[in-house]
Order: sequence, then C-alpha cells, then structure tokens
Amino acid sequence: MIRADLANLPAYVPGKRAENAIKLSSNETLQPPLPSAVEAMQTAAAGANRYPDMGAIELRTALAEHLGLTLDNVAVGTGSSALCQQLVQITCTAADEIVFPWRSFEAYPLFAQVVGAKPVAVPLDDNHGVDLKAMAAAITEHTRLVFVCNPNNPTGTTVTTAEFQEFLAAVPADVIVALDEAYFEYNRATDTPVATDFLDSHPNVVGLRTFSKAYSLAGVRVGYAFGSAEIIGALNKVAIPFSVSAVAQAGALASLHAQDELSERIETTIEQRARVVESLADHGALPSEANFIWLPADAVSALGTPQEIAANLAEKGVLVRAFPEGVRITITTQEESDALLKAWG
Repeated sequence: MIRADLANLPAYVPGKRAENAIKLSSNETLQPPLPSAVEAMQTAAAGANRYPDMGAIELRTALAEHLGLTLDNVAVGTGSSALCQQLVQITCTAADEIVFPWRSFEAYPLFAQVVGAKPVAVPLDDNHGVDLKAMAAAITEHTRLVFVCNPNNPTGTTVTTAEFQEFLAAVPADVIVALDEAYFEYNRATDTPVATDFLDSHPNVVGLRTFSKAYSLAGVRVGYAFGSAEIIGALNKVAIPFSVSAVAQAGALASLHAQDELSERIETTIEQRARVVESLADHGALPSEANFIWLPADAVSALGTPQEIAANLAEKGVLVRAFPEGVRITITTQEESDALLKAWG
C-alpha cells in the first residue's frame, strides 16, 4: 500500500527535550511570544470554530509592506519548512534533481525524496561555509531547485554578496534558487546577500523566512516566502487549504508590528552569542550570524565525539544538538549561557 522508496526515507529528527533540562537543541527562543502577540492569539482562539482566512490577506499585505513588495509576491505557510516542501512540489518530479549544501537544514534531502527527486548534497568548504562554486558546478540539466541557507544551519556561516552574484550568473534562468533566510534577524554580516535585493534582477530567486525563531512563534508554525508572482502563485496552488491557522496569522501580524520589542530580544541573543563564542574559542567555536553556534567535530575531538559531548552535557542538565560533523548550541539568554558554560567547564 505504501511507496517502496519511502522505506529508505529517514525521519526528521527534532532537538531532544527533557523535563527540567535547559533546551539548547532546537534553535528556539527562551522568551514567550511578545505580549501583543499573545493577546492577539487569545482573541483569535476565541473564534476557532471558524476557518481562518485561507489567503491570509491581512498578514500577507503587512509582510508585503514590510518587504517593499506587493501582495502577489508573498506566500505564507506552516513554517518556512512547509514552503521549502512546496517549492520542491512545484519544481520537481522523479526525473529531477535538487542541489543543496551539506551539512545544512536536514529537511532538504527529505523533501527531495518525498517527491522522488534526486537530492544532490554539496559539501561545505574548509571554513564550514556554503561552497557556492561547488554548488554551481553540481547543477545539471536535471536540476530544478537549489537551496542556499544563509546564515547556514547548523554552522552559522554566511556567503558574501559577490559570491552569491557570481553563483546566480552561473545558474540557468529556469532553475529556482531558494535563499533560505530563517535566521535573517540575527544576521549582522555587512557583506552578505539579502533576497529582496535580487528579486527584480533574478526572477528565479525566492526568499524564505520564518516567525519560528526571532519572533518566538515556533509553536504556532508560520513562515513566509517572497518572490515573483509566478512562483508565489504556484506555491499557493500546492498549499494545504487553511494550513496557517487564525491563531498563527494573528500572532504573526501582531509580532510584525512590534519591531522595537523584537529588536531588544534579538540584541540580547547577539550579545550572548559573542560571549559564548569567545568563551569556547579554544574548543573551536565558530563566529556565527544565527541564534546558535557551531563546534566542528575535529575541533572538539579531544573531548570526545559530538554525541559523547552532547550526552555529557545532558547529564548536567543542558541539551545541545549533536551531528556527525559537530555540535550545535542554541544561544538564548545570559542565564542559560551561564548554565551552558558551567556545564561545559
């Protein structure tokens, strides 16, 4: 009854959780949603007997204004991950290929395999950054979609504007380039591409962002994509009807209108990010432009494998994410950073 190829499809693995432990494994924020967002969501929940606005017109209109675009240039979905999958659905069949960096967001290869497309993983460069030259070289006549995660998850590295421009020049015009900016709000790199700057010159570019990270709305699942009306229209065609709940739409809209409060929270995270990177520099911690830091496996090998390090920290009440290539640690507040550094020490 079930497609035979799904037997080889690995399940998405979320960050671990445990009662009374400090959870630094899922790139969540410690703070609850902004007060105005909580109030808006409570009001929306009172009308949960009605379907939400399927077109999310009010939220999309506000996002379009925020981005300097029009309503037809913006789509919303249940987190930016859902929009990643929708991009796969509108571009690929079993005869096609999807190119992405690796290691990067672990759902990219899963989304490819769900539609039967071939996932083409391109290794990161020696500095743990996305290797755009190698990715361009990996594109074939079968490639339909390329994901560029910037800042990259889990390494926190960014590409330069010149690198991205050179990359776009090498990508065929009929291949969609998805610039995944899930950690956009934490990015302080002065020389790195921003998706909105390329939409006019490159209609094949689409940007992806989320309310799950900086906006503290991971639990209600809402993200957005922006690009040409042709791409956005196709994304909306394959969206599950009414997928973004009324509660999620209300929370996202209120959060979007509270940028000053949001900025204060983000700056706290950025301050702690710098502090933790400096404190763990001797263990290979890389500078990051996201709300997490990365410790490559070879840099921490004297302390054990990434899995052993994560297990050791878990015994001390701190949960981090171990990958074969390294350890990713979410950055939140001073209190949780204190606990992390104490456990590490």
